[in-house]
Amino acid sequence: MLTDLMIEEAAWEAVDLEEIAERAALAALAHHDLAPADWEIAVLACNDARIAELNAEFREKPTPTNVLSWPAEDLAPEAPGEAPYAPTPDPMEPGATPLGDIAIAWETCLREAEAGGIPLTDHLTHLILHATLHLLGYDHIRDEDATLMETIETGILGKMGIPDPYSRDAG
Repeated sequence: MLTDLMIEEAAWEAVDLEEIAERAALAALAHHDLAPADWEIAVLACNDARIAELNAEFREKPTPTNVLSWPAEDLAPEAPGEAPYAPTPDPMEPGATPLGDIAIAWETCLREAEAGGIPLTDHLTHLILHATLHLLGYDHIRDEDATLMETIETGILGKMGIPDPYSRDAG
């Protein structure tokens, strides 16, 4: 499997996050013509308290958030709006090369899905896809990068039968 799931919060047992994470991550890699067998993504399914700790430690924002990601390699492009550099499997690494880590928080995700009238599985798929794109070097700090990342996200989600999450925000 591409994703290695660690469930730290029991509430996650209410959904099949293993299947959701695997499907979303596979879709991101397929879009980039990357062989899933070459890569591994660790996914931590936690609660708001834990993700707030992680957010404080790594981003100096001591509040809960929906999802965080830590790329194993900096693949970000130099110029705004350019595609990130492609990851390369480590030939010295036995088995799959780590692409990075993702943490996702139950309460925030559930609250966002309910507030947006979005099926929870669709919202989780979007967030794991979003985080996987971060692992692949995409970001949304600069406007040009945000446009590129959102275009790729909505295209992949559309192929998965999930409506554009950004058009819901605007509506």
